[in-house]
Amino acid sequence: MIKVSLIDEHPIVCDALTALLSDAEDVTVISSNNTFSEFLEHIENIRPHILITIFYYPDDINVENVRKIALQYPKIRVLVMSNYHDEKQVLKMIKAGAKGHIGYDTNRSEMLEAIYTLRNGYEFYAKTITNILLSSYIADKGINKREKENRQKDLSVREMEIFKLFAEGVSNRSIADKLYISVRTVETHKNNIMKKIGLKTTVDMVKFAIKNNIIQLD
Repeated sequence: MIKVSLIDEHPIVCDALTALLSDAEDVTVISSNNTFSEFLEHIENIRPHILITIFYYPDDINVENVRKIALQYPKIRVLVMSNYHDEKQVLKMIKAGAKGHIGYDTNRSEMLEAIYTLRNGYEFYAKTITNILLSSYIADKGINKREKENRQKDLSVREMEIFKLFAEGVSNRSIADKLYISVRTVETHKNNIMKKIGLKTTVDMVKFAIKNNIIQLD
């Protein structure tokens, strides 16, 4: 059972999210909190696997709260929900230790996918969030061209297929359905891709795909 805690300043939002997740057989909401302080008061007793926290506006205090959780309780994976359209703010959250970021336009299916992905040890960024970050990642010149090409050749045909679909923003579930494989197999392929190329995060996969013309920007 995946244990989830919620933080939102509006009790009705916590109630709505709890109801949204209530019929997922392997997910249970174990606490709803209106502030980070309230959550921290009970953290030793509840120790959730996933913390979903909702932010309505950019605030460095929110960034520090995420950093505090990531440093003191690294086994708790933080999923941020926000409506930020500011690349710097999204990057701040990721650098602070958030393992997932979704927008207000998310639906139940995507939220559950994010929860499962984080619980399995991977990161999850909604397509809208990934698009916000593209310009920053395109400019990164951290790996020279020949080295990138050599690493790319290590990928199998199936891995390249999954790599391309993921970088285009296709969800794990949709990739699995398209290729007639399980979601767990998709995640295993993504993990192998990152190891072969030497990437640390799933966002780095998108960056690599763009710079190496695996996908094309409009």
